[in-house]
Amino acid sequence: MEKMVIKGGRSLRGTVEVSGAKNAALPLMAAAILTTDEMTYHRVPALKDIKTTKQLLLQLGVQLDDFTSGALRIKAREITDHTAPYELVKTMRASVLVLGPLMAREGRADVSLPGGCAIGARPIDQHLKGLEAMGVRIELENGYIRARSKGLHGVEFRFDLNTVTGTENLLMAATLARGTTILRNCAIEPEVSELAHVLNRMGAKIDGAGTDIITIEGVEKLNGIVHEIMPDRIEAGTFLIAGAITGGDVTVQGCRAEHIYSLLKKLDEAGLKVETEPDYVRVCSNGGIRSRDVETNPYPGFATDFQAQYMALMCLGNSTCSISEQVFENRFMHVQELVRMGANIRISGRFAKVRGVPKLSGAHVQATDLRASASLILAGLAAEGVTEVHRVYHLDRGYERIEEKMSSLGADIKRAKDDMV
Repeated sequence: MEKMVIKGGRSLRGTVEVSGAKNAALPLMAAAILTTDEMTYHRVPALKDIKTTKQLLLQLGVQLDDFTSGALRIKAREITDHTAPYELVKTMRASVLVLGPLMAREGRADVSLPGGCAIGARPIDQHLKGLEAMGVRIELENGYIRARSKGLHGVEFRFDLNTVTGTENLLMAATLARGTTILRNCAIEPEVSELAHVLNRMGAKIDGAGTDIITIEGVEKLNGIVHEIMPDRIEAGTFLIAGAITGGDVTVQGCRAEHIYSLLKKLDEAGLKVETEPDYVRVCSNGGIRSRDVETNPYPGFATDFQAQYMALMCLGNSTCSISEQVFENRFMHVQELVRMGANIRISGRFAKVRGVPKLSGAHVQATDLRASASLILAGLAAEGVTEVHRVYHLDRGYERIEEKMSSLGADIKRAKDDMV
């Protein structure tokens, strides 16, 4: 086990390059199953979830080649195994994204029910209902989804709730289905649009991605392409908040401002100076931090993946604010750790009341999930004294070399062996 050791009190200043988006790379890696041609991806982040997905693809018989840093060739010439085992899927919920491509190409899949961060119920019933409507016979047996089909057909399907991975799974499945599929109440996150864009470049016929109605006309085959992964909007926002919470001046290069508009708007309201250009975003301190309410919602609303980091910032606000978590019901597990550092937070159901304090103090804290890890790193950067963040394996699922990037901005942060866990 490893931990992060942070000596707080330094203002972060400078420019940092954003990595490729994990949440775009994972479905794109699964999409490679849809063609026997070679797919080449650039700007693939070196993350634990990416490594897990590589292991899963190898399990299926897919050929992989990391031919240079950040570049990955994937060739699914043949699928020799149709099982996504519990040992891999339990650590990462996105593993379920192989279900749609396997059904489209092979007509069979045995996928373990997924795991991932313990941030609340994230059922995959919408994935299964959609696939059943497309002609898939599904049985749940011994913790596995046993899916079989003699061929997918187009269908009109409405999601009962907003689901990013559900939209992506059915989108991929429909590309090779017979006839036309119309998906309604789709997720409109940028990563969904990225997937549709890549599939269209491969020869798919998809219209409406980025809206809540997507139409897919099935085709007989897809072709291989070369593609660069879009920038990670959550990583970008995390570094911008790092500049804000430390009273610094941070520029994130390669960031698309339109993807994090809701966060930038809130940072502006909180008194930060926000500057946007086509290829970068800059946030710098403009004095104290104003306390401002926020409510998480699906894109283009305020992302739930920013909630924990924003809460860390509000811990140093000038008054009181309310943070409402409307996406996941169990995403306040970082609160008790922030309180250990001197934060004043009270929780009532899906609401957290944050009363700003003059300072935070370094402490031993434990990460409980990916974004909670980031919030504790941010709090440690701003705190007086030394903070040790334990269980940083959560952090490594979604942030590439975060300690190196933070150090390049002036942070005193290092990774060390953790003897306490």
